[in-house]
Amino acid sequence: MPLTSSPQPAPAHRLPELLAAVTVLAQQGPADVAISGLTLDSRQAAAGTVFFALRGVQADGHQFIPKAVAQGAAVVVCEEPPFELAEGVTYIQVKDSAEAMGHIAAAFYGYPSKQLQLVGVTGTNGKTTVATLLHKLFTERGYKCGLLSTVQNQIGNEVVPATHTTPDAIRLNELLARMVAQRCTHAFMEVSSHAVAQHRVTGLQFAGGIFTNLTHDHLDYHGTFDNYLKAKKGFFDMLPKAAFALTNADDKRGAVMLQNSKARKATYSMRGQATVRGRLVENAVEGLLLEVDGREVQFRLIGVFNAYNLLAVYGAATLLGEDPEETLTVLSGLTSAPGRFEPIVSPRKRVTGIVDYAHTPDALENVLQTIADIRRPEQNVITVVGCGGNRDAAKRPVMAELAARLSDRAVLTSDNPRFEDPNEILRQMQAGVRPTDAGKSLMIPDRREAIKTACALARPGDIVLVAGKGHEAYQEIEGQRTPFDDKEVLKEAFELLSL
Repeated sequence: MPLTSSPQPAPAHRLPELLAAVTVLAQQGPADVAISGLTLDSRQAAAGTVFFALRGVQADGHQFIPKAVAQGAAVVVCEEPPFELAEGVTYIQVKDSAEAMGHIAAAFYGYPSKQLQLVGVTGTNGKTTVATLLHKLFTERGYKCGLLSTVQNQIGNEVVPATHTTPDAIRLNELLARMVAQRCTHAFMEVSSHAVAQHRVTGLQFAGGIFTNLTHDHLDYHGTFDNYLKAKKGFFDMLPKAAFALTNADDKRGAVMLQNSKARKATYSMRGQATVRGRLVENAVEGLLLEVDGREVQFRLIGVFNAYNLLAVYGAATLLGEDPEETLTVLSGLTSAPGRFEPIVSPRKRVTGIVDYAHTPDALENVLQTIADIRRPEQNVITVVGCGGNRDAAKRPVMAELAARLSDRAVLTSDNPRFEDPNEILRQMQAGVRPTDAGKSLMIPDRREAIKTACALARPGDIVLVAGKGHEAYQEIEGQRTPFDDKEVLKEAFELLSL
């Protein structure tokens, strides 16, 4: 069966067994129902399915209960039953439909997370790199592994397209069940703050959790930084006693993640005492030279932020029982995830283009600081950066200020404007640029033209950073996604300008 096709129907279950971990407030209708499918989309409801009425940011699934019932749904899980109940349909009232969906999905697919060594990675930056490196490491060590990441999902070496950092609970358990069916022993996944708050990982059993760092992001959804912190911590609070909890001791929120966690506690650090101790020996364009727990190792990755990512991966691997020496040997040869500090060098004038997913102030500052650490004195840095529409607006002036201050030239442009006016986003970004840096910043709403302009400003040997979209191969404008790949656009500009 191709992995991109619709999943095969699972064997029918009886409703009572699916409700074992669910706190039911009220139940009306037939009690012992045969269940053949789960859905949160009323359009996909059919005979034998359970429809979950979820309250979302933009829509309330309760409004679609009549449609799901008309489509043949056998069971409706909701927080408020409709005034009129359809005959023959079972209505399950719960406190939180999303939480119930997590438990029911896990039961429906046979609790696949319990049959894998499942490790979750949370934090603002580094999730994709850490999860991807773990997948590569354990694959190189001879295990068959699954990966659930922002860039892509994988079952072994086969790719399954990703639509969210963390899929909904039904899709997530279905993917984990496929991994089990294909004899995967390990799975590594990003756990976003949205996923915790929306109960997408409820019902899963993790072998370990990793915390990378916490910086300004997603406040458009969480409202406050404290809520964002609580969402991240919620993941560590759910880890069982047998799991490990590995956190970045150099992040001031690292210790918070471990508070009240039942899991085995471990830390990694570049500055002080920790379970896993690292020391930066050299950070160069050729890669990182690190001392890890007393062993000096050369890595292919670049940048202090990647030094932390490598320590997290090494720490998790050893906590899962892997040999430290062999782990470091394999790690030393691995490359990062697509769109993460990915270099492209022009063929003629050796201009270095760097594509990076940096879309938060902290990530952008890390990337620019890394470039500053490895650049030669004569190299100029030209940064192309934008901010997404319908997302946290508070970071827009901060992103522009960083780009202008830490670069020789900054080109402010569109990212994914979505339903916002790109020019208004740019005005909000430009407001953050200091007067002393205003002369070296440009505003070009068209991203393709912005990248072309940045390349035209580059002299032989200069560095052009294109930040914000990384691996994404599209641009989202007014609800439409059109093909747009920063890497390909960079290559086109190099060729057009004969660089």
